[in-house]
Amino acid sequence: MEQCARALELLGMLVYAGAWLCVLGTTISPQWLSMSTALLPLERYELGLWGTCVVQDVGGMECRPYDSLLGLSWDLKLARVLTCTSLAVGVLGFLVAIPGLSLVNSCEEDGRTKRILTITGAFLGILSGVLCWIPVSYVARLAVVRFFDDTVPDVVPRWEFGDALFCGWVGGFLLIMAALVLLSSSCQRCRAEPPRPALQRRNQVMSTMLARSEYV
Repeated sequence: MEQCARALELLGMLVYAGAWLCVLGTTISPQWLSMSTALLPLERYELGLWGTCVVQDVGGMECRPYDSLLGLSWDLKLARVLTCTSLAVGVLGFLVAIPGLSLVNSCEEDGRTKRILTITGAFLGILSGVLCWIPVSYVARLAVVRFFDDTVPDVVPRWEFGDALFCGWVGGFLLIMAALVLLSSSCQRCRAEPPRPALQRRNQVMSTMLARSEYV
């Protein structure tokens, strides 16, 4: 059972790291929303949290950052804050979970402290995944609402889902799954650990009292 717990720990940490990289790629990617027009079929416009890009079919790509922070729409501002918070919480959870691993020689004599660290890192991973899902899902919802808006003429080009949205959904899902794997490994370690000395003494006292009562 100890080997199973260690395997789950390694799997959880590897998935954790890969998921965090997905969230990082989502944050810095300019492909949150994509738009192509019939007037310029060889060009495609990409919109991200930090700027916009023009992509040409011949292979060229030109990006331009936003000129003013105060001039941004509130949904982009909120998406920036939540994705950056998700990255920070994810790093914190990863660093907290590392000392709690059974393969790491820290707090080796206190298994309870290591389990607390692992569980704390897992819950921070879940929080990081949820924080990533919120802006990605909200931007996707806005794109759907504006795409099917009947008040806008059909000839007007509309934004569609970009690759970064799918990357964000995957990253958030993997963060939550990695956290659940870490929680499962913590439960496995708890079952594999021998009882604490205080509990052993209590069991010995109970067994002695039962033996004496049977003798009497």
